[in-house]
Amino acid sequence: MVIKQIKQWLTARANSARWRPLSEWAAERGGQLRHARDGRGFVIDLPRTLPGLTRIEWGPSQRSYIEGFELRMRCELKVNPDMQMMLIERKLMERLESSVFEAYTDTLRTRVDTDTPEEMRWLVMFPKQSQIESKLVRQRFGAVGINRELIMAWLDKDLSERLAQATQDVLIEGRPFVLLSLRGNVYLRTSMPEPSLGEVEALTRVLDAAAGSAQAVHQRIGDGGPWPTTTSVAWHSRPSEGDYGAPV
Repeated sequence: MVIKQIKQWLTARANSARWRPLSEWAAERGGQLRHARDGRGFVIDLPRTLPGLTRIEWGPSQRSYIEGFELRMRCELKVNPDMQMMLIERKLMERLESSVFEAYTDTLRTRVDTDTPEEMRWLVMFPKQSQIESKLVRQRFGAVGINRELIMAWLDKDLSERLAQATQDVLIEGRPFVLLSLRGNVYLRTSMPEPSLGEVEALTRVLDAAAGSAQAVHQRIGDGGPWPTTTSVAWHSRPSEGDYGAPV
């Protein structure tokens, strides 16, 4: 027990120096960085920066399509929960599409696998949007959602520019990345073997743009804009699954 406590203390001390830039960055924004008990990650809560309360977490991956460690972000917006939209790195989309389609068309399976996360189910449920205005974003990402018009409105100029900028150094080709609007919040998930302040800042800017755009779309709908009907309505009333229904 004593040896274990000493190891935990040494790990915590090493991580304090390792993540000091991130801790200071969070503090400047009124937030706080907290270490995971096992020393294998951290959580940052930012209460006053993005459009809503934001949580950033780095640690072991919670998705089978990401190996090793990942960065997860959530911005609480309380927008229309039916705004189900996703942007996904194109190579990851092609890989997941192949595996999930094979599983869902298996004649031996009589029900949907509830252990499959939304980002995989949506690839076979929702229509794809191929008319993304930004050529770079169109080449590097795929987009699916409850309605094509909704996706186009979400991928506005600001979000597209932030994504294009991030592809230059953070969202490199082949690096798993998912950005989605689900249950009234916006989520971001990407592979990250070792966190750095520069990467976290860049991805926070992407999340900020995605959240701001989602709020604008929500406002437009609230002002009497059109809302699509689709066979997917049965899905948005499902209980929370995976880690999207709880803190990331």
